[in-house]
Amino acid sequence: TDSKHRRCGGDLKTRSTELGSALTGAPLATTTGKKSIVLSSETRKELAKQDRVTKEERRARIDERHKYLISTLADAIGLGEQQVEAAIIADDKFQLIDQFFTPNGLKKLLFFYQDVPQQKSNASLRSDGSRNSLLQKKLFIAMGSTENITGICVFFLRTSDKVITASNVSQEVNFGIFDCTNGNILQGLEFFLTQIMIPALKSQQNWGAVKEGLKNCQIQDFLYSVDKFVGTLSSSRQNIEDKIQLTKVDIDIYVSNLQSPSEYITAGNCYSKANTMKL
Repeated sequence: TDSKHRRCGGDLKTRSTELGSALTGAPLATTTGKKSIVLSSETRKELAKQDRVTKEERRARIDERHKYLISTLADAIGLGEQQVEAAIIADDKFQLIDQFFTPNGLKKLLFFYQDVPQQKSNASLRSDGSRNSLLQKKLFIAMGSTENITGICVFFLRTSDKVITASNVSQEVNFGIFDCTNGNILQGLEFFLTQIMIPALKSQQNWGAVKEGLKNCQIQDFLYSVDKFVGTLSSSRQNIEDKIQLTKVDIDIYVSNLQSPSEYITAGNCYSKANTMKL
């Protein structure tokens, strides 16, 4: 009886705690198999305030160099410039843009625009208690080595180690785009080379120190190598898409009459003989 009273007392204490939390609005932390972190309303407000301050500081630093990138991105992926700006200043890799502009800075700057999982509070629950992730288009700065590309990749490349300024950004920075929808990187690269790079190379008049231009044998060899590479790339893509289809074979009719290991060896070495072994 005493143990029952103690258990009931424990239940009442738990219920009173839950009721008190519900009335006061205080966060209630529950103990489960996984660790959970419960943030108080004050902490959440402070984090939101810091986030707003960070965004405003970044927005104040945007100059003509950033606007050039924003305008190019907006045209490439079909978003408004305000949407692109909002995505950039909210990105936790925003500092990579500054590193791209500095002398001897980053050689490339990548942006991915693709579907990413978004956790929604009203999303349906799985059988294990976790919530289903809803896919939503997102523009974000990418490292290129830690993220999978499943959509559009917009890249900026430096042509020199000079500092990128508002006056030279259009001359010192090249722009390109890969459409890797559904993760088809080979097809995106093939399209980029055949539709953009090769036509541009074959129409180029100035080849620097090479005075003959397209008539130079080295330039011709280079263009031939690029064409050959694209052909190999296309062949590889087609081979991957046209996967080998294996046909299921009923082997019971071939092995049901085999009795000894030697018969199995003979059947394996002589397919024609095994093909005649039937019930």
